[in-house]
Amino acid sequence: MNKMKVMLTSLGCDKNLVDSEMMLGILSENGFELTSDEKKADVIVVNTCAFILDSKQESIDTLIEYGELKKTGNLKILVCAGCLAERYHDEILKELPEVDIIIGTTAFDRIAEAVRAFKDKALTYLDDTEHKLVYGKKRVLAEGGYTAYLKIAEGCDKKCTYCAIPGIRGSYRSVPMETLIKEANQLASDGVKELVVVAQETTVYGLDIYGEKRLHSLLRELCEIDDISWIRILYCYPEEIYDELIETIAEEPKICHYLDIPIQHSDDTILQRMGRRTNNEYLRNLVWKLRKAIPDIALRTTLITGFPGETEDNFENLKAFVKEMRFDRLGAFAYSAEEGTVAAGMDGQIPDDIKEKRRDEIMLIQQEIAFEKADEKVGMIVPVIIEGRLDDGALVGRTYMDAPDVDGYVFIDSDKDLMSGTIMNVRITGSNEYDLIGEFCDELT
Repeated sequence: MNKMKVMLTSLGCDKNLVDSEMMLGILSENGFELTSDEKKADVIVVNTCAFILDSKQESIDTLIEYGELKKTGNLKILVCAGCLAERYHDEILKELPEVDIIIGTTAFDRIAEAVRAFKDKALTYLDDTEHKLVYGKKRVLAEGGYTAYLKIAEGCDKKCTYCAIPGIRGSYRSVPMETLIKEANQLASDGVKELVVVAQETTVYGLDIYGEKRLHSLLRELCEIDDISWIRILYCYPEEIYDELIETIAEEPKICHYLDIPIQHSDDTILQRMGRRTNNEYLRNLVWKLRKAIPDIALRTTLITGFPGETEDNFENLKAFVKEMRFDRLGAFAYSAEEGTVAAGMDGQIPDDIKEKRRDEIMLIQQEIAFEKADEKVGMIVPVIIEGRLDDGALVGRTYMDAPDVDGYVFIDSDKDLMSGTIMNVRITGSNEYDLIGEFCDELT
């Protein structure tokens, strides 16, 4: 009997991608054949996102699109996994008859069992999202192979008024450190050079199981892994950044001088309405503190425009903050009212056109800052991780200032035959908007 062929599509965030890679590992270990050809797949798994309206719609559209393959391809079983499955399982059963199996955010370790159990009737697998934590499963890396995400925790305890994640993913649960070190060692032996540490919030890692924040301890252990060259940290809530963490980033040469700090706003009134635990003064002091301790640090943040009750004065305060702080990387998003959240029921909801106009204004301000910062890098010599070669022959890579999939690139005109994941010293010779142009050199300053 031929093995069933399974294809998996991962939508949404990098935390979701780690879950997807564990599902691929589970399926592979249970005798299923993995394929990237949707027309040959007997089973298609869509690991969905439901963070905001656009991501929900993308998940639904993808399920409907793949459902058509039951008529035109080999598809026999369509699986909806992840956040959409967890949040809207009853609605999916009613509205999307093409879906055969629903698997929630903490039940994905049952993927092989679910596919084998399916006969004719739709199946639903939903496990405890408050206490269960799936970790330590062998992963099949979905991207590149030289960069991998290390998910160190699940869920969130912050309860920001705009966010549905705690209701979908549950409370914060840290993965035991020894498991993470074992997983990182396995990733390194598989050829991973850059490890990107992620969670819904990385900065409180360990508090729930060790009684204290232990991210700095985890990072120092990860730095001991010989074959890992770069370690990058994402999703650090500003109020939880602590001195030992800053010292560790400054002292350990493998840790990229790059920090993602999602602040969401800078106006005290809006921060309070968002349920955030910082204020304008604290955020300013934190940025200056980080830049003083680590002068070459690249800071990324995300902002929300058009939050309920945001006045023109609140927005002007935000614009002034962005201009003054000059973040190296910044993303802005128009507020999306998510059902079941406190903010969705607040007075002062703002029309979409105003939310989007304000988002565009912020991005125009940041664009000017980003272009200026790119120009300032001309003449610098920086290590660059090579990602591949473009059709026109140029090599493409990223500096320590650029996280995968979200930041800019460096383009190098060279005939060198380099494997993806190789780290080379590059002199920056020019810039093109958000991206840099460079040439290889032997020096490093």
